[in-house]
Amino acid sequence: MNSEHHFFENNSADAQRVGSIEVICGSMFSGKTEELIRRLRRAQFARQTVEIFKPSLDTRYAEESIVSHDQNEIPCSPVENSGNILLMSADIDVVGIDEAQFFDDGLPAVCNQLANQGVRVIVAGLDMDYRGKPFGPMPALCSIADDVTKVHAICVECGRLAMYSHRLVKNEKLVLLGEKEEYQPLCRHCYNLKK
Repeated sequence: MNSEHHFFENNSADAQRVGSIEVICGSMFSGKTEELIRRLRRAQFARQTVEIFKPSLDTRYAEESIVSHDQNEIPCSPVENSGNILLMSADIDVVGIDEAQFFDDGLPAVCNQLANQGVRVIVAGLDMDYRGKPFGPMPALCSIADDVTKVHAICVECGRLAMYSHRLVKNEKLVLLGEKEEYQPLCRHCYNLKK
């Protein structure tokens, strides 16, 4: 067997479990949660044990599910902080984490510890807040990740690839859970015009 191979979904029982950190990031409406759910469902189909977490403050669609904007959903455990993820991840093959930007700064260390224990960790979150600034623990997660997938929405103004989550309502709070009434995806050009 070639030691150079690189498969995130390697399920060979004789191979030593090697953990990894995968980050899915981008703006709102870019398909982050959809991609997270797709990867987690594939792991479940492969009979891997999967545990999924989200911050307990995210109750937009359901308390104990992560739900994409397309209404795809998968059961999860809401947790108060990143330390709870370690407590609830014993004997798990794959850990999924949604809305990672809302977690505390301890999340990268938690993900590293899990990966070092042989767990495949898949994290999804906004890479930038509504001001266009790096959001919460996401920059650190991108730095330590084995793989980073940046997904894009489509700019509602011009149709180019969008990477910004423009806030439509006047509110200075950093954390404002919202949908299409509160946010729209914009490309760099259109976002700068709105600033």
